Amino acid sequence: MVMKKILLFMLCVVFASSTVFAQDTKKNDKEIVTFIVKNMECDNCVKKVEKNIAFEKGVTDLQCELSTQTVKVTYRKDKTSEKNLITAFKKLGYEAEKKAVDAKP
Repeated sequence: MVMKKILLFMLCVVFASSTVFAQDTKKNDKEIVTFIVKNMECDNCVKKVEKNIAFEKGVTDLQCELSTQTVKVTYRKDKTSEKNLITAFKKLGYEAEKKAVDAKP
């Protein structure tokens, strides 16, 4: 009886730890990329991008900045890619390109 309880406890520990490790890998599987959207020129454009790109497969966060014509997208790498996101912008009628990363001195 005691042996069954110990065995059951060990099984619970194994399953609980595997679940925790599985969740950590999903968190680390995210990418953040900033796109310059050249022809995003008004509030309606921002709304259109927010309404559509936010619901692309794998997108977990989206931030539009009209004054700089940039869109910062957080997405899961196992669900989509930069290329797919650029294609999604193109389907909406916008020309998007990845913003160059500033070099640190």
